[in-house]
Amino acid sequence: MAARALQSSFSGLYQAANKTRTIRHVTATIRGLSVSNSRHREDSWFKSLFVRKVDPRKDAHSHLLAKKEDNNLYKIQFHNVKPECLEAYNKLCNEVLPSIHDDKHYPCELVGTWNTWYGEQDQAVHLWRYRGGYPALTEVMGKLRNNKMFMEYRNERGKMLLSRRNQLLLEFSFWNEPVPRSGSNIYELRSYQLRPGTMIEWGNNWARAIGYRQHNHEAVGGFFSQIGSLYMVHHLWAYKDLQSREHTRNAAWQHEGWDEAVYYTVPLIQHMESRIMIPLKASPLQ
Repeated sequence: MAARALQSSFSGLYQAANKTRTIRHVTATIRGLSVSNSRHREDSWFKSLFVRKVDPRKDAHSHLLAKKEDNNLYKIQFHNVKPECLEAYNKLCNEVLPSIHDDKHYPCELVGTWNTWYGEQDQAVHLWRYRGGYPALTEVMGKLRNNKMFMEYRNERGKMLLSRRNQLLLEFSFWNEPVPRSGSNIYELRSYQLRPGTMIEWGNNWARAIGYRQHNHEAVGGFFSQIGSLYMVHHLWAYKDLQSREHTRNAAWQHEGWDEAVYYTVPLIQHMESRIMIPLKASPLQ
């Protein structure tokens, strides 16, 4: 009897000790989690001081990023030409496109027309501006269907092409509007496929970055797509030659802030492409 009572007493003491250790362990764990969460909140708050915020307004990025003072719409065309037809294609464009550009009955302007020199070969690129937006585009398309010379041009052009595609674009508010250039220049069209949902952040950063790329008057125009491949950005630059391009691009890194702009925009890009282009004779951008 005494042995059983003693054994029962020791068993009770052992269970009580285990319970005490368990409570202490749980308490210590909770305290650890509390400290960890507190530190995490402090870290998150501290890091938030250095993370750039995008515009929180609930609005389409086309309203937030495009120029408000005008209503310009742009169309960029990419024509892949049969190699043996490129010379004839260029001759045809030089004959027909200026007549549309110069005709005041058409609310459109030829901004530039080029052949790709480095990049996708045997390719022509045309950039048009429609003053008045979508109504101007609709008006021009309707009139061209009744233009005998243009319809003959389209039929002849079709025999020379392998493929073609286009996009409708708006211009960024912080970029220059493309204006005619004289002289002998090469042009670089840098095209960026952005991750969906990042256009505002791209615009926020480039609104500052464009200031670092104006010193040699190289900035021609900046655009983002509305129809066609979406979340596409096109930056158009002009240089005297390839050596001038290299010098100008390297010089940008000497300006404080350019490295930060690159750091914040590179993660937004899914794909990018560069074309070096030579203007045709008919191009207002020479």
